[in-house]
Amino acid sequence: MSFIKEFKEFAIKGNVMDLAIGVIIGGAFGKIVSSLIDDIITPAVLSPALKAANLEKLSDLKIEGTAIAYGNFLSSVITFIVVALVLFSIIKTLNRLKRKEVEEPAAAPAPSKEAVLLTEIRDLLRSKN
Repeated sequence: MSFIKEFKEFAIKGNVMDLAIGVIIGGAFGKIVSSLIDDIITPAVLSPALKAANLEKLSDLKIEGTAIAYGNFLSSVITFIVVALVLFSIIKTLNRLKRKEVEEPAAAPAPSKEAVLLTEIRDLLRSKN
């Protein structure tokens, strides 16, 4: 029974749930970026190069006489670069926000009654000497 209980605690912990949500959102984000590359950037930016090569899609770029489709590879590289730039900007923003939180110094706690009393006794002894 303890194995099941331990597994339940592990599976329901916040870290595992956060990871699962991150993977799902990451998959959806990957599809959005792929669509951005395939449907917007490739036609807008690479259309002249594709037309010069008499091609319609980036995936049609292949080495003649082989099955090597380097167009798909180029699309994946562009997708990776876009995802990396977005993640970099998100992490940089989060780090900047965390730094602002850390930079704010915490107010010093008020001394306890005992510390105040001892300070007064010390000051009285110094003034007598």
